[in-house]
Amino acid sequence: MTESTRKAWLAIRGLLWMLALPGFFAGFVPWRYFGLQDTVFDISNAAHVVGALAIAAGVLLLALCVFEFGRTGRGTLSPADPPKVLVVRGLYRHVRNPMYLSVTVIVLGELLLTRSVGLLTYWVVWFVAANVFVMAYEEPYLRRQFGAAYEHYAAAVGRWIPRLRPYQAAR
Repeated sequence: MTESTRKAWLAIRGLLWMLALPGFFAGFVPWRYFGLQDTVFDISNAAHVVGALAIAAGVLLLALCVFEFGRTGRGTLSPADPPKVLVVRGLYRHVRNPMYLSVTVIVLGELLLTRSVGLLTYWVVWFVAANVFVMAYEEPYLRRQFGAAYEHYAAAVGRWIPRLRPYQAAR
């Protein structure tokens, strides 16, 4: 397989996993079950404008993370196709879980559009489940996979609260 073919296949896998995982949780479920499909955007409604901007920002941030997983990590966001290299570039220099935070921004934007208590409840359940998944599966996996490099990174960069100064990996 040529290098360009490998990169193209990685980009396709990254896009497919982005649609399958965050697309399901932040797109399909709110659209299908929590009234997003019935929302009529009103540009004169400040909450709608802020909500739409939050959704756009969340999608952009998510895409940047998926790109970095492919470019630096040579993998995707799927646990079945993870990065081969510890990703500590881009948004990962500020926070360890920017993809989950991107999904949070998207869903909070959708909340501003729908004003759905059900969607708020869904987000709380989703965020608790994401925390359990991160702490019970992802972090132990990353510790086994990347050892001291991940330990140093985890000690310096917060799980959910971004740091203002970007992390500099030890050389």
